[in-house]
Amino acid sequence: MRSVRFLFLFIFLLACNNDQGQRNPYLQEIGFRFEINLNLPLYSPLTNAGNAVYIGAQGVGIRGVFVMNTGFTYRVFEASCPNHSPSPCSTTELSGQTATCSCEGFEYSLFTGQQFSIPDDGNRYYNMLEYQASQSGNIIVISN
Repeated sequence: MRSVRFLFLFIFLLACNNDQGQRNPYLQEIGFRFEINLNLPLYSPLTNAGNAVYIGAQGVGIRGVFVMNTGFTYRVFEASCPNHSPSPCSTTELSGQTATCSCEGFEYSLFTGQQFSIPDDGNRYYNMLEYQASQSGNIIVISN
């Protein structure tokens, strides 16, 4: 019985992983909550699958957020480029279903938040920081 407990404890300790490798060191994760009313003309593009909008309201994300209607759900991503600290050029620009960083031209999918064409230079690259989205009727609540 004692060896079973030891084995269980050993497996449990191996399963615990304190790896912070997924944490983006460039972007501070801030808390916020913002409601989007799909009845407002500003957000009406989000009623159609495949459309995205930029929301740059004060206190929403670091440099604003992109909200994307994927057809199945709404996804929300930080508008600040995830591969360097915020700077004058680091707010990504919306181009259809892609966000592009004007600092170095990195492009990201607004369906997944993943970076296209990751350089093969041995450096660590991050995907877009994603926030929570929930829908109740014509209201989408985005938060972190």
